[in-house]
Amino acid sequence: MRAYASGSARICSCATAGFKGGHALMRRINMDNNNVALITKMVLEAVEKQKSSEKEPGYLVPVGVSARHIHLTQEHVEALFGPGYQLTKKKELMGGQFASNETVTIVGLKLRAIENVRILGPVRSKSQVEVSATDAIKLGVKAPIRESGNVAGSAPIAVVGPKGAIYLNEGCIIAKRHIHMPPKDAMAAGVHDGDVVSVQAENERGTVFNHVQIRVDDSFTLEMHIDTDEANAAKIATGQTVRIIK
Repeated sequence: MRAYASGSARICSCATAGFKGGHALMRRINMDNNNVALITKMVLEAVEKQKSSEKEPGYLVPVGVSARHIHLTQEHVEALFGPGYQLTKKKELMGGQFASNETVTIVGLKLRAIENVRILGPVRSKSQVEVSATDAIKLGVKAPIRESGNVAGSAPIAVVGPKGAIYLNEGCIIAKRHIHMPPKDAMAAGVHDGDVVSVQAENERGTVFNHVQIRVDDSFTLEMHIDTDEANAAKIATGQTVRIIK
């Protein structure tokens, strides 16, 4: 009986040890299965999201948020910075343009001023100041929404530099939102230079922008330009995307 009992004890002991080991193995298998299930779920969600994006109509365009800035003629550059002065390059922009190192102060009719307004080069045939609606209110000017370059009948503004000042009878505008495109992107999106489209922000707000002008040129990089007011309202930052929905 003792031998049998002893043997039973050994059998019982071995069985218990095996049972504990089985629990550990089962836990590991369950953990592995959980990991596999989680990874599988993530992969399937990513695939579905990609398929959904591919099925969704429209053309994706990266956004560039444009802060207030000014374009000047060479005559006005010299009036503000001195005879013979040339703008110096700080950063290359698309279409052969650049942000210069030079800044000026702009002053509205009620002598309200905004300092450190960057000059974009190269020089142009006509000077113009581009501001947001909030800037226009601060300056006390009635700046119309216009395409860049169309300054006829726009708001007057004074510009002050380190060597002098100028007064523009017209030239202060709120830039009309627009999309720059090289021809290949215009073809892919099915749009042409001068077309006006609608776009939707690809974020939690999903803001829709109407009256967005298309500009097509070989020198352009694909990008939609909006001002700081529009970006803040839609919670969009430079580098995020919008979708052309026409």
